[in-house]
Amino acid sequence: MNRLTKAEEELMHMIWEYGPTTVSQLISKMEEPHPPHSTISSIVRILEKKGFVDHKAYGRTYEYFPIILKEDYSKFSLKNLVAGYFEGSMNNLVSFLVKENDMSLKELSEVINQIEDKEKKG
Repeated sequence: MNRLTKAEEELMHMIWEYGPTTVSQLISKMEEPHPPHSTISSIVRILEKKGFVDHKAYGRTYEYFPIILKEDYSKFSLKNLVAGYFEGSMNNLVSFLVKENDMSLKELSEVINQIEDKEKKG
């Protein structure tokens, strides 16, 4: 799987959220001032080349839909984050989150409970 640029990732989040959509529909959901149609169309075609979206043609109109699940890209991104910034250690990531007060003890306890439940289920 390829990494996405910030612009590509923003469009992918929209496509995941809205489902099958056209470039014009994507643009209409963006904040003013709207980017040029050609810019968004180019980014969507790049997403298609990277294997994140596919399309159905209705005459000259293309409707794009995701072929990579958001969850799969989230896992990929998290693994890259951990590898790049936390020496590949999830423990280092969790320690960082706790230290920076981005994760409360209650949230940490919930994560531990989820891990224990998963281990019990095999």
